[in-house]
Amino acid sequence: MAENDQQKSQGKQKTLLVLSQVYVPDPASVGQHMADACAEMVRRGHRVKVLAAARGYDDPSKEYAKREVRDGVEIRRLPLSSFGKSSIAMRLIAGWIFIAQCMAHGLLTRKLGAILVSTSPPMCPVGAIIIGKIRRAPVKFWAMDLNPDQMIALGKISEKSVSARIFEFFNRITLRNSNDIVALDRFMADRLNAKVEVSRKMAVMPPWPHAEAESPIPHEENPFRKAHDLDGKFVVMYSGNHGPSNPITTVLQAALRMQDEKSIVFMFVGGGMGKKEVEDALSEHNPPNIRSLPYQPFSELRYSLSAADVHLVTVGDAIVGINHPCKVYGAMAVGRPILLVGPRPSHVSDLIDEDHIGWHVEHGDIEGAIKTIREIAATEREEIAKMGGRAKGIIDARLSKTELCGRFCDVLERGW
Repeated sequence: MAENDQQKSQGKQKTLLVLSQVYVPDPASVGQHMADACAEMVRRGHRVKVLAAARGYDDPSKEYAKREVRDGVEIRRLPLSSFGKSSIAMRLIAGWIFIAQCMAHGLLTRKLGAILVSTSPPMCPVGAIIIGKIRRAPVKFWAMDLNPDQMIALGKISEKSVSARIFEFFNRITLRNSNDIVALDRFMADRLNAKVEVSRKMAVMPPWPHAEAESPIPHEENPFRKAHDLDGKFVVMYSGNHGPSNPITTVLQAALRMQDEKSIVFMFVGGGMGKKEVEDALSEHNPPNIRSLPYQPFSELRYSLSAADVHLVTVGDAIVGINHPCKVYGAMAVGRPILLVGPRPSHVSDLIDEDHIGWHVEHGDIEGAIKTIREIAATEREEIAKMGGRAKGIIDARLSKTELCGRFCDVLERGW
């Protein structure tokens, strides 16, 4: 009888269809956040189907299983949907191929209840809107970043260009026709409302740390520090995507000028287009105080993040409200203070100023960066531990994965 009831329940299940070019095991942050939300929706009793690219977002040579089930989530990976980041033209081609395939699958998805879509690729919400209109399913838009704002801010296109106008046209369609919108911070919410007033259907919440906050790992117990010969070193770490939206030039130049200060090590962990700047510096100068590592396995992330004494978070001067600095939460979750290189005000400067969990330097101020890093390294370890403790306390109290992922899934469940 119980088995029959379960079968009847499954037969009545509606499907949450998720359109995301990036999904785990790809290390890109958006895919990991999508995976957390999808797993939670499965736990709540929903059927969840994900459409993603069959190859890596950063590294298209990585090929993933075309079909699999992870945490109860049904994943279908589509061909010809990622050619890497080497060319904007190739990214656009891959994006449109992905969207076309998503629309075909979406129109045929059984018992479609709702559609979750983000900005990977940027035009994907338009495909979701079309599916939603035809299938009469609500669309949930998770604004992870904003375009053409990002391309304009980085000087890739002009605000008055045809491509920018087309982007904005589709943005207005997305915002007007999405049933719910999630912005990552108050600055992003302002930018979205400047395009179309959507306050009544918008929730503002940051993304969560990828794992629940755990007790910080003491340096003497951390195998990552031992494996990378960091005993006795003060570690400044940048961990995550290295891209033009979060430039590292100021701190990298500071590190090159601090080569003789052997007790301070700069670690750049992750990937992205901006990683070439680090590799070029290593190749040209062979500095003993700079280390470069690829993205770390998710299972090892807690150890690599805990290996730092202070985490570097960078925000491009023109990027506030366009990209959200997700990497700040992983650092806070393991109880480490923050060195922000970027403008004020911004989301990270709000955290630093309100809760006294770090330091701030402007882009281009290399002397200021050197002075600040020396001051941080000379700070009593007890004081640094207190700052890290306050950072972790923020995560525990209001920015935990349980809290934020739960709130996000409450939005996903509305209206279907």
